[in-house]
Formats: sequence, C-alpha cells, structure tokens
Amino acid sequence: MSTRGQPEHGRQPEGGQVSLPEAVPLSVPGLTRLSWDLGTRVVEDETAEPIGEWDGTGRWRLSVFRVTDNTGVVRVRTPVGRERFYGAALVELRSALTELESAPRWRPSE
Repeated sequence: MSTRGQPEHGRQPEGGQVSLPEAVPLSVPGLTRLSWDLGTRVVEDETAEPIGEWDGTGRWRLSVFRVTDNTGVVRVRTPVGRERFYGAALVELRSALTELESAPRWRPSE
C-alpha cells in the first residue's frame, strides 16, 4: 500500500507524473495510466499494430503497440502475470525504446 507522498509505481501521484514500474528501464514523458479494461480493449483491437515485445529479468515482459497515428500503448506484464497499461504519444514512445534496446537486462522476445 502506498502512502501519501510515496506513490505506487505506475499510479498517477499528485502533480500528475506517471512512471513505469522500476524494473522497466524506460522514461516516457506524458505517460498516462490506463485501466486494465481499457488497455486490454485497445491492444486487442484489430487496428492495434504491435511495435515490439521485450523480456526482462525476473519474468517481466513489455509490449508496445501503435493504436492510432499518434498514440501508443505500453503493456507491462509483471512476474506474477498482472498487466498494466500506459498510453503516450507515439513519437515519445519510439524515442524511449532506444533506452530499452541498450538495457542489459532486457532483450527482444523471440
């Protein structure tokens, strides 16, 4: 449980800054947290285009989707199988993926 001033990662604290879980080495400006229902519906839509998928140590998995011409969605699967969804400007997501490509504990899924 988080306390005031110490937000749980992935939640939107006071001030509006959302971040991915600490295990995910990405910094994406303007990130928003999506509900599980909305995130699932968006990435399973026939128009969602997978951009890439990566595996991290500890059984973390990250998937990125293009869902509109300007919007992307990140799906993070935790080691226990929970899914979290985040939306961001596609240009910001693509730029941040270079961080993931150089992260030693993350590799593209096969």
